[in-house]
Amino acid sequence: MGFMNRFKHFLGDQLLGNNWGVHPDDHKRPAADAPVRVMPVPARLYLPLQQHLGGAARPTVLVGQKVSKGELLAEATGMVSAPLHAPTSGTVVAVTEVTAPHPSGLSLPAIILEADGADEWCELTACADPFALTPADIGRRVAAAGVVGLGGAAFPSAVKLGGALRAEVTTLVINGGECEPYLSCDDRLMRDAAAGIVDGIRLMLHATGARVALVGIEDNKPEAIAAMQAAAAEFAAVQVRPVPARYPMGSEKQLIQVLTGIEVPADGRPADIGVIVHNVATALAVRAAVREGKPLISRLVTVNGNCVAAPGNVEVRIGTLAEEVIAFAGGLKGDGLGLARRIMGGPMMGMQIPHWRVPVVKGSSGILALDAAEVAAAEPDPCIRCGSCVKACPMGLLPLEMSARIRNEAYGEAIDYGLKDCIACGCCAYVCPSKIPLVQYFVHAKGELAAQDRAKLRGEATKKLALQRQERLDREAREKAEAAAKRKAEREAAAAAKAAAEAAASAAPAAAATVGEGV
Repeated sequence: MGFMNRFKHFLGDQLLGNNWGVHPDDHKRPAADAPVRVMPVPARLYLPLQQHLGGAARPTVLVGQKVSKGELLAEATGMVSAPLHAPTSGTVVAVTEVTAPHPSGLSLPAIILEADGADEWCELTACADPFALTPADIGRRVAAAGVVGLGGAAFPSAVKLGGALRAEVTTLVINGGECEPYLSCDDRLMRDAAAGIVDGIRLMLHATGARVALVGIEDNKPEAIAAMQAAAAEFAAVQVRPVPARYPMGSEKQLIQVLTGIEVPADGRPADIGVIVHNVATALAVRAAVREGKPLISRLVTVNGNCVAAPGNVEVRIGTLAEEVIAFAGGLKGDGLGLARRIMGGPMMGMQIPHWRVPVVKGSSGILALDAAEVAAAEPDPCIRCGSCVKACPMGLLPLEMSARIRNEAYGEAIDYGLKDCIACGCCAYVCPSKIPLVQYFVHAKGELAAQDRAKLRGEATKKLALQRQERLDREAREKAEAAAKRKAEREAAAAAKAAAEAAASAAPAAAATVGEGV
């Protein structure tokens, strides 16, 4: 291990005691305390085929086709992918592109579904005794339902369950931290559906083979902690543990270390230390998929920010436009005149979006309308090397050193300082007195490195193809030369045979004449 890695691990050991992370104002109430509102089905739903990590789903329906609620619209492709289902009954009116929930404003392939108002389910396959199913059967049901991680990562849940079983994990960590400011959808789910979440956790234990589930909930959610402890009281394998309210407590590596005391190795995965992590909302979706056969077609979304007239949590069908969700939630104050930033997700790790005509996807935990005071944008000043970013980094990295290397395009040196361990949580940028956009530097560098890797792979592939082409041309030339030589040899052999035959034919009369003279 090089000096910088040794220093990084030493620094991490010092910081991960009590000082890592930040304590931003959580801005969770009054939204967290407002009762959940259920949004009616909109006239049209816009359903991107890429709502998860991995391969995009492949459409299985045609324009003009009528579908029932819960019916398959697009199938999974490859090992890491997830299918897409109809959030309501209606007619497929287009397979086109819609704006992605991303700052670029670029588009994604999508299916547009026009609701018929009936909201009729397709035939569902329920299971009265899911604990009689094998872990593989549970995984198949979860995969068929299109369940992905609802904490934001949107990784296909069945893949994680199956991987945990193969890795023989012993501990299931359930993330109820919800450390992002403004968001409270997981808080509300734990308050209102604790029994269902615990049931889903028990199904996950059965599917993974883990012996215990540790449910980590930040201590600024006392109502959720009480509800979950009551629901889990009769199940010894499900343990609800309050954790300190500190951002980014909801990051899996930080939560694992706080709950188990074990650190996930650099460049490693939780499964390497016998742990797997899932979100509380994912647990509830797993329960619905296994017990009721229901696919993932809706989710709870936090609508919040100073510009929102009535902050709260709304049950929303996947594919609903953000502008319609905001309108249902009471609209924006002053018709949005004070709006400074639109965000899908949380303010620290969510995506700034260019307009409100962006659909809610499976990983959309929040829709935030922030004013200028909340954004507090300012031009960055030069780094004063105060070290605040170092103290705040939950991974024990040196953000100031990494950013300096990135500005000079010394990406290899940035990697030596731990760039690949950065989780892009935003703590460093949050505490920086110079307002340097450190996270953007790190995301940019990772993108550049990924582009370089892709270019290298393309170069290697091109070189390989060129070599294969040259080998083919050489082989064809050899085969052509061998064929020509063979044909030449055949012609020469045929000519020699012909000459021999002609010689023999001409010699025969002379021999006969000689014999006659002798008589």
